[in-house]
Amino acid sequence: MKYFGTDGIRGHVNSENINGDMFFKFGLAAGKYFTNLKKKKQIAIIAKDTRLSGYALEPALVSGLASAGMHVYTLGPLPTNGLAMLTKSMNANLGIMITASHNLFYDNGLKLFGPDGLKLSDKIQKKIEKLIDSKVRKHLSKPTLLGRVKRLESGTDDYIKILKKKIPNNFKLKNMKIVLDCANGAGYKSAPKMIKSLGAKLVIIGNKPNGFNINKNCGSTFPKKLQKYVKKHRAHLGISLDGDADRIIMCDEKGSIIDGDQIIAALALQWKKKKILKGGVVGTLMSNYGLENFFKRKKIKFIRANVGDRYVKEIMQKKKFNLGGEQSGHIILGKFATTGDGLLVALEVIQALNRKVKASNFFNVFEKTPQILENIKIKNNDILKKVSVKNAIKIANRLIKGHGRILVRKSGTEPKIRIMGESKNKALLKKCIKTVTRTIN
Repeated sequence: MKYFGTDGIRGHVNSENINGDMFFKFGLAAGKYFTNLKKKKQIAIIAKDTRLSGYALEPALVSGLASAGMHVYTLGPLPTNGLAMLTKSMNANLGIMITASHNLFYDNGLKLFGPDGLKLSDKIQKKIEKLIDSKVRKHLSKPTLLGRVKRLESGTDDYIKILKKKIPNNFKLKNMKIVLDCANGAGYKSAPKMIKSLGAKLVIIGNKPNGFNINKNCGSTFPKKLQKYVKKHRAHLGISLDGDADRIIMCDEKGSIIDGDQIIAALALQWKKKKILKGGVVGTLMSNYGLENFFKRKKIKFIRANVGDRYVKEIMQKKKFNLGGEQSGHIILGKFATTGDGLLVALEVIQALNRKVKASNFFNVFEKTPQILENIKIKNNDILKKVSVKNAIKIANRLIKGHGRILVRKSGTEPKIRIMGESKNKALLKKCIKTVTRTIN
């Protein structure tokens, strides 16, 4: 697609697509598409993370939506799933999250949600792209039909109220010490407020956003900081979110980093015991091979989706599974949410630990297959089409066949090629990865 990638629209601020002019067009096109829904009132709600560029891009987006006849409510900083939940509870036509997720401050973008709180399908995204590239005048509403704009200050509290309905009334955390890293992002208000309200002793880091420090040496992409603070404060658990709080990486009481695959495995086992796991689990092409083997041993169905929590959710819906996610920490609890929510996943994990189970024991359910992940910045978007690169990938796959696997793909969110390899034979694994990387560098 021209504008939409793996997870919405994303890029460098004031680049070809991420600027005020394009955000007006995005708003106008999305507004035009969703005003066709047969509703008495045309409503769009907007939330954002803490990037400085949000202040420049949000007004342009609002202008586009209002020009299409949408009434717009802006919520300020709020986790992505908070926006998804409120889109549904407020009976809005659409919700738009202004964020570049785990990327640094110089990037920004959009994630769009329909009235059901789900990310838009490829089919709808293609229709919106056609509207973006058509003449602006065709989509402008009459002066009498322009949308109105209002700021809502209750977004954080409304999101927390929804979360509290999803946990037991007697759920308390008085005896737990938790380190929480908010990545200086969208969850810096709601996550501490929610966990504090349950009585936990909370050590908070990454909760002082300044417009530039989102995801910088903190959050789920930099868990070393969380690890350091868990050890320092002798905490029972560490929770690390990303910039829009839809990802979670954790740390046990020993200081071991717990990724999305480990969280999914532990929750699947817990849900199976409680007989609330439906169907099985959806992972992605990046899910660890050890996770797949673990599910085979436990007789839990496991399906791999394309990378991106939107694709995970689509298969979950199709197969009627209620648990899925990614190694990166996007985890969807189908019983409670339509998209990834780091805070919601943390609460589900803590409920299990509240029964005096150590985090290290809870998460230690499978042995990970050694994995190497290389991210290579590229200037040529078609580099995977080069004959030399294709041949290198074929050679690597032949070498590792029967001993592991190699996956080479273009990132859907950044100008990078992601190369992932898995094998218990580490020397062979490194050789296969190098075979590919030297043709791309």
